[in-house]
Amino acid sequence: MIKTPVCDLLNLKYPIFQGGMAWISDANLAASVSNAGGLGIIAAGNAPASYVTEQIRSAKALTDKPFGVNIMLLSPYADAVAEAAVQEGVAVIVTGAGNPAKYMKMWLEAGIKVIPVVPSTALAKMMERTGACAVIAEGGESGGHIGEINTMALVPQICDAVKIPVIAAGGIADGRGIAAALMLGAVGVQLGTRFLVAEECTVHPNYKNKILKAKDIETITTGKRLGHPVRSLKTPFSREYFEKEYDSSVSNEELEAFAVGALRAAAVDGDEKIGCFLAGQVAGLVKKEQTAAEMIEEMFKEAEEILSGAGKWVK
Repeated sequence: MIKTPVCDLLNLKYPIFQGGMAWISDANLAASVSNAGGLGIIAAGNAPASYVTEQIRSAKALTDKPFGVNIMLLSPYADAVAEAAVQEGVAVIVTGAGNPAKYMKMWLEAGIKVIPVVPSTALAKMMERTGACAVIAEGGESGGHIGEINTMALVPQICDAVKIPVIAAGGIADGRGIAAALMLGAVGVQLGTRFLVAEECTVHPNYKNKILKAKDIETITTGKRLGHPVRSLKTPFSREYFEKEYDSSVSNEELEAFAVGALRAAAVDGDEKIGCFLAGQVAGLVKKEQTAAEMIEEMFKEAEEILSGAGKWVK
């Protein structure tokens, strides 16, 4: 059995987090992952505090295990959501798309464990200084908002830069990825794309089908021009966005307006023309729909087998 310091830190059976995916990672998915022994995470995204509060309460009704809330710091509702997490007694907060320093005192005084997503060693060090109990080193293979450095290069550098536990994210969808992450120095993993096809995930069936049919070269990165690169599946929307991004006659304001509502159109409505289907480069590895528990148990069994035979090439 694989047990790491993050299991003791968060009272988990398996050192695995389910990524906070806006419009997708709701109470139902988070509770199912937590019940299976991992850390389920509710995504706040751009939703108001009232929605997040509702989801937290729903998750508490579905599980007595620890779960977290992912707060996107670029959201206009970030301040209110940060306070709502305290009021609702959330066990763990994961942050993304920014620096959570202004909220850290409030969260730490409330006894919340804070685990920021970081794309660089500089931010990892800063988060350690401000009181984060761990960091998630997310490589550019991930779906959604991404950094410049890939997981293979990023994780060991962050492991060398900080003393707190490091969770690896980006490009992980099976036991091989988990084993590789542990060998790089991480003490846990975070997965998003694999959990998109969990039976408990309420994302639109069209979204699941696109993941299940994806090939290895199925994703595209857009948004670099605006400073917020995003990885998604190649669709009519993402291809048109890519063209507009390199068209000097299209203003930044027009480009931003073009993307408004695209993620919701994909996740909730399943619109394959105007929807933005966020996914990581490992989408091509995801081939079947399972329960969250089946996924986690299968991946860790595979990881254990790989690690137990890892010395076969060493003479």
